[in-house]
Amino acid sequence: MDPAIRYEATRTDGKARQGRLTTPHGEVDTPAFMPVGTAGTVKGVTPDQLAACGARMILGNTYHLMLRPGAEVVAELGGLHKFMGWSGPILTDSGGFQVFSLAHLRRIDDAGVVFQSHVDGSEVELTPRRAVEIQRFLSADVMMQLDECPPGQAPREQVAAAVERSLTWARDCRDAWVELDRRSAAGHAQALFGIQQGGTHLDLRERSARELAALDLPGYAVGGLSVGEGHEAMIRVLDEIDNLLPADRPRYLMGVGEPRDILAAVMRGIDMFDCVMPTRNARNAQAFTWTGRLRLRNACHASDRRPLDETCPCYACRTFSRGAIRHFFQADEMLGPILLTLHNLRFFADFMAAIRQAIGEGNLAERSAQWLEAMSPSSGKESQATD
Repeated sequence: MDPAIRYEATRTDGKARQGRLTTPHGEVDTPAFMPVGTAGTVKGVTPDQLAACGARMILGNTYHLMLRPGAEVVAELGGLHKFMGWSGPILTDSGGFQVFSLAHLRRIDDAGVVFQSHVDGSEVELTPRRAVEIQRFLSADVMMQLDECPPGQAPREQVAAAVERSLTWARDCRDAWVELDRRSAAGHAQALFGIQQGGTHLDLRERSARELAALDLPGYAVGGLSVGEGHEAMIRVLDEIDNLLPADRPRYLMGVGEPRDILAAVMRGIDMFDCVMPTRNARNAQAFTWTGRLRLRNACHASDRRPLDETCPCYACRTFSRGAIRHFFQADEMLGPILLTLHNLRFFADFMAAIRQAIGEGNLAERSAQWLEAMSPSSGKESQATD
């Protein structure tokens, strides 16, 4: 493993791990949640506000950035850290998920994919090597291999083929990463994470994990979940993760942001998460709180003087009432989504900090049960009852 990219588990509670990921742009305490900056910005907040909300590591989207403004342009402008105005660690995905979910596919084979850009309709080829080259130009601390992510209800034959193709692409990505000296265009060390696939088929997951582990990569992600397979199916897969992925490397569950899913995954050995939920839900007038989710467009909040969450120290909760924030949304004022984005980002940062503390104290299972009960729609809490 590159010495500039290190992971150390400092405490455990069952399978849950409290640890630290060291990158060229700083340390990240784990388990950690990464806000998503799709097009080079986390929507609705400045980088300073993002840091003040407690974010330490963020995600950039390779698919969107390679199409606009272009990876080479980002490199010319100083790399993604300079481009985004973010001094902390950044992880970039490979673009594969967006290719399969957003773009019109022209061709897919072991060499890569050819697709039609949703931006200008042009034909674009993305190979494993090109995915690495693009992410090298972007100069994130962590890059992801190109992988094929089939839908959650895909037949076994399709999932098995995606596993084999993703393994082929993982080997090609590793070769390109090594040839490029494992360093970004900005000159710092850059880690490559492999992505385990296999859907809900445990034997395919095992094969994927075994072959990826043989590549001795700095970290490993669990892909192909949160794509429609359902919570219970996700749990069945995560139950085996501790036995499948190397214990001395960080484990990243891609695209998962529901608090109950995060808790379940942490208790099964996952260290890193990303999701658009804090920001996307904020733009849709939904706030995460310790007593459940609030939908601020509901009329019951119109005259509510309470903050979003009595325990939250964020700017929105210190300054505005639920009624005021609801008005901003009803009036289509920009401030409404901004305030909920600030709040949701702070909630997720505090949520992960509480998880880390519980692991350190050895009482994560007990605390998780309490949190889930408080957030449950059947808890009887006033904030949830009016949701």
